[in-house]
Amino acid sequence: MQLTYAIIYVTEMARSVAFYRDALGLPVAFESAEWSEFATEGARLALHLAAAAERGRASDAPMRAGRCVPGFRVADLTALHARLTAGGARCLRAPELVFGRRIAHYADPDGAVVAVSEG
Repeated sequence: MQLTYAIIYVTEMARSVAFYRDALGLPVAFESAEWSEFATEGARLALHLAAAAERGRASDAPMRAGRCVPGFRVADLTALHARLTAGGARCLRAPELVFGRRIAHYADPDGAVVAVSEG
């Protein structure tokens, strides 16, 4: 399993992009009003406008500003999903195709969202 990204939910995209770009010096890979990404030497750091995430969410986990969601990639999401649910993990979003990639969301023991994609 590989950590491929972390999403930070934000209230004001321009202000947040300025912080990560100007204060931290991260290079912008993509920028829009609701989603922006920074290229780092490891996983991607993404910013998602919290209000936009709330409108389109498919799970019961709130995507409030200040919350961070790590994203992992596995070769076989079906197998991981079966193992996690058999072990009692709470599935917040069953595996489905999102922007051309299968993805699922699970809750950790404290309720934090963990995203897993296949690829």
